[in-house]
Amino acid sequence: MGLKHYSMGSWDMKTMFHCCLIIFFLGGLATLRFFRNNNLEAVLIISKVKVTDLTSTTTNINTSTPVFDDPRILNIAPPSSTDSCDLFSGRWVHDNKSHYPLYKEHECPYLNGDLACLTYGRKDSKYQQWRWQPNDCDFPRFDGEAVVKRLRGKRLLFVGDSINRNQWDSMICMLQSSIPGKKEVNSKGHNGTLYSFRAHDYNISVDYYWAPMLVESNGDDPFDHRAHLRVIRSKAIEKHAKHWVDADVIIFNSCLWWRLPTVTLLKSAGSLMGAPNQVVEVVDSPRAYKMALETWSKWVHANINPSKTKLFYMGHTAAHAWATDWGGKKHETCYGETEPLMDYKFWEIGTDPNILRILESSLSKLKAKGVNVQMINITQLTQARRDAHPTIYRKLWRPFTEDQKKKPHSISDCAHWCLPGVPDIWNELLLAYIFPSTAIAYQ
Repeated sequence: MGLKHYSMGSWDMKTMFHCCLIIFFLGGLATLRFFRNNNLEAVLIISKVKVTDLTSTTTNINTSTPVFDDPRILNIAPPSSTDSCDLFSGRWVHDNKSHYPLYKEHECPYLNGDLACLTYGRKDSKYQQWRWQPNDCDFPRFDGEAVVKRLRGKRLLFVGDSINRNQWDSMICMLQSSIPGKKEVNSKGHNGTLYSFRAHDYNISVDYYWAPMLVESNGDDPFDHRAHLRVIRSKAIEKHAKHWVDADVIIFNSCLWWRLPTVTLLKSAGSLMGAPNQVVEVVDSPRAYKMALETWSKWVHANINPSKTKLFYMGHTAAHAWATDWGGKKHETCYGETEPLMDYKFWEIGTDPNILRILESSLSKLKAKGVNVQMINITQLTQARRDAHPTIYRKLWRPFTEDQKKKPHSISDCAHWCLPGVPDIWNELLLAYIFPSTAIAYQ
């Protein structure tokens, strides 16, 4: 009787099975609805998207010591991923109420006079108030105190040309007001090749090393070089690189000096730059750039332990030297521009896509060998910012002549960037990658 009491017919079994399916389905919908509603109420959805490993290593490298101790993973995917957020695809939004500028010129005692545009006579300041807004997500806005705590005991090193120095100036101006105690900037290298911002109480060092073409070149003296001629020793890098090895984070950039059509290769090993009877070869800039990056890549692979040092390469930036690029008059430049371009497909003529493809290929080859150099792809976002350059509003090494004063377009600096301004955005993006605990909010 007992067995008969608990037995079920075939119709009852089917009914129970179908009911279970329905309950399971409705439960799943309820769960999804719960998470969706809660996330909408919170506005920001924290996505657990897998990201490129910032500390990928080769198999023979000890990975037991991470660069920055944090168990969480940065929820930013590289720009090549199609199923995740691209921080570098977006638009400029004017924002004079919430966040920008991040500092004021007079609040940063270390600011290079070449970049202090308001101090040297610029009247408009709207260029300081533009926020970069990615299309489908957002990145963490700068929090100086939080960054300083994470940087304690670390050395950040910017290596490259004057655009990288521009970014270094931005970084120390962003950080310095959040660091108590003794702070100073010193020149540590021969003839001004190495500058160091030191925060002694926090043991923080944010350094800049002048190596405009990464390899040895006739531009290795920061103050004594010619703008119209580029000569490199394409296989020689150790003279520079010996200053890089003990950094916790290295940010490379070399773009401005490759904009000339040709570069001269010096083939006389060990000879002085400019010495007589040298054996040279003149090649196009993309070919020379590829050779320089091959030398740089070999050094990185042989000398950098990715479990101890994070590596980044900044994208190439625009130089708005020809107003005809955006429909302006012939012989005019970025001088007098006060608004960004709103054409986000704009591409100024001096930014060579071949150079960018060579860089991307070099970084891909390094990654295949176990060394991840993360590209901070700021190239497109700088294209629109014709309004943000120093032009004539900068510290002068010598006064303008009367003829130059009549032709301000001819003497305008349209390559570098006013501070505060666009490079602060680069550093916000860079810091989002340096500190992998930062989450990305999807719109």
